[in-house]
Formats: sequence, structure tokens, C-alpha cells
Amino acid sequence: MFMVARSVAALLVGVAFLMLANGALSTAIGLRMSAGSAGAVSVGLITAAYYAGLTAGSLFASRIITRVGHIRAFAAFASVVSVAALAHGLLAAAPLWAVLRLTQGFCMAGLYMCIESWLNGTATNETRGQLLSLYMVTLYGASAAGQQLLRLDDRTGVLLFMIVSMLLTLALVPVALTRNTPPLLPNVASFGLRRLYRSSPLGVAGVFISGAITGSIYGLAPVFGASSGFGVSGTALFMTMLILGGMVLQWPLGRLSDRFDRRSVIIGLSAGLALGSAAMVGTAGLDSRAPLLLVAPLFGGLAFTLYPVCLAHTNDHVGREDLVSASGGLILSNSVGAILGPPLASAVMGAAGPAGLFAFTGAGALSATVYGLWRTRMRPPLPAEAQAAFRALPQTTPTVSPLDPLGPLRAQ
Repeated sequence: MFMVARSVAALLVGVAFLMLANGALSTAIGLRMSAGSAGAVSVGLITAAYYAGLTAGSLFASRIITRVGHIRAFAAFASVVSVAALAHGLLAAAPLWAVLRLTQGFCMAGLYMCIESWLNGTATNETRGQLLSLYMVTLYGASAAGQQLLRLDDRTGVLLFMIVSMLLTLALVPVALTRNTPPLLPNVASFGLRRLYRSSPLGVAGVFISGAITGSIYGLAPVFGASSGFGVSGTALFMTMLILGGMVLQWPLGRLSDRFDRRSVIIGLSAGLALGSAAMVGTAGLDSRAPLLLVAPLFGGLAFTLYPVCLAHTNDHVGREDLVSASGGLILSNSVGAILGPPLASAVMGAAGPAGLFAFTGAGALSATVYGLWRTRMRPPLPAEAQAAFRALPQTTPTVSPLDPLGPLRAQ
């Protein structure tokens, strides 16, 4: 593992800087909008703009990378993201911030593509699993740690944006100085969603609902914290607990899905997430925050595990030659859910109060549960031994799909 980490250390340091900054910025936007005259609906639309940019970047940023090369493209994307982060300090206006987040989403997709294609180019069949694990831990760990940067903010409201901009600029340094040869972008042309749905209806529906839920959590959980009187420190701790729960629980729950019919595990996950959402609603009304903070990691773990289990379920039903393209299609389906979810969740919060966020996640999880139960009546289960081993993939861009060690091995 040490030798594998050493071979991609520069890239992982760059990823850590990016996620420290992006994690802090996403939460800061919710806190700032809540403190001003804007409400949850404005934050939901700003969050949707970010995911719209991320989706557009997943589709089109590869053209820029192909034209100018990985290092130049990475430098350009990181520079624009850095400037856009700093520009948030100019004026706290929802329309401006929506444009800035749209731009950042596009550029973040380009940055993910550069990094993930570089990891793919470095990986061998023997090291893919280790590289994927290192990448996942860096993504989630740095994003969770980035929440604590909120404690450094000052009364002017500019310091945090300056820190975020500095971190985004620092992400350039290890990548610009790397001596590794830039790779070619992998071919990640995705399935059409209609064809993908025919192959795995529950998988497509599950990742769509997962996108709506996780997109809403990232964008609106800070609004919940601010509206519930947590303050900056309390909201930062709350977000950290949610994200760390998502990182820790993916592996054990994913391994459980290897031993049983994955549809049953998806149904159980969704039902558990619905119950977890109800527990979040219940503990949100208590005077003490301790029960909420105890439930938060479990809630986050269930919410963030739904996507990789649905992805694994879909991979069980597509041909070996189509694993990469199917994963790319699922990421795009997840992104569409992440665009639509935050505005809908913010509308529920506007009608039902801050805890309406968890009413929304509970409704989404319940719909996945009901749909999963219906699907069990429509198709017989795969034997457990016929299922592929679980691999947790991040919800970034389709370029990450070839990093799954099962994809290249199966395609031989």
C-alpha cells in the first residue's frame, strides 16, 4: 500500500486541497444564505446550479483536456474555481452565487476528470483496488475535515473565502510539479438511460433517488444547522459527522450486499434510511443536540451507501464489456437527481421548517423501498455467487468508472 500511495502522492495531495476547500465552501454558502435574507429555496437553487455545472462538465470538460493536455487543463480549471470562490466575498446575492457555483461545478468536473484519468493511467490490475480505496478515503476524509475550516471565519465574511481560494490554488502545486506522464482520457461513453433502465430498473431509480438525497444533504444540511441554532461550530461538527458516517459505513454495508440478493439490501438500506430520516426529524426537536449527533453518522452512512450498492446491482445485470459505460450512465443519472433534489427539498423546508429536509430524504427513501419491493415481484433474484464483489465508487464523473478493479479484469 505504501508504494502505491507514494506513486500517486502528488495527485492525492491535490485532491485533499480541493476537497478541503470545496467541502468548506459548500457548507459556508448554506450558512451565509441562511444568515441573510435568502431562505432555503435560494440555497436549493444555488446547490442545483452547482450540480448542473458538474453534469455539464462531466459531458463536455473532456474536450478541453484533450485539446490542451492534463496539466494545463488542471491549472485552468483550478484557477477559475479559485477565482470564483474568492468572488463570493464581493456580494452575497443568490443570482451571482448561482452563476459562480455553476461555473465551479463545471470546473470541478474537469478537475475530477484530470485526476481520475491520471489515476487510471497509473493503475495496474493489481493496484486498482488500493488506488480506489486511497482516492475514496481522501475524498471523504478531506471533505469532512474541510467543515472545520468554518471555525476560522471572521466578522468581515471574507476570510473564509480567502482561505478556500488559497487551498484551491495550492492544489495546483503538486500536480504542476508532478513528473508522471499525463495519460490519455479513458473512453467512458455512457449507456443511454433507456437502455440502462431496461437492464436494471432498480439500479437506475436507486441512483437517481440517491442523487436527490445526497445533493440535498450537502446543500441544505447547513441551512438546517443554522436554522436550528447550531451556530457555525455546531453546524461544522454536524456536517463532519454526516460525511464521516458516509465514509465508514460504505464498506461493511457493501460487503453485506455481496452475501445476499442486492435488491433485498437496497430495500433494507432504503427502509433504514427512511427510519433514520424519521429519527433525525424526531431528534431535531429536542433541546439537547447529543441525540441528533448520535443519529447523524448512521443517517449519513445509509444515505451515502445507497449509490454504490445500486451501482453494484446494475453491474450484475450488464455485460462485461459494458461495465464502464453503465457506471458512467449511472453517475449521470445520479447527477440529474442531485440537480432536482435540492430545490424540491428546500420547498419542503419552506413549508415544514428546517426538519423538512429529513422529511424529504425520508420520502425519497420510502419511494425507493416501495419501488424495490415491486421490482422483486417482476424479476427473479440473482444467486449470491453470481454477483460481483462490491466496490465503492465516488459520485464524481464517469471517468472514475475504469478505476473499478472489477471492470478491467472482467473485460479481459
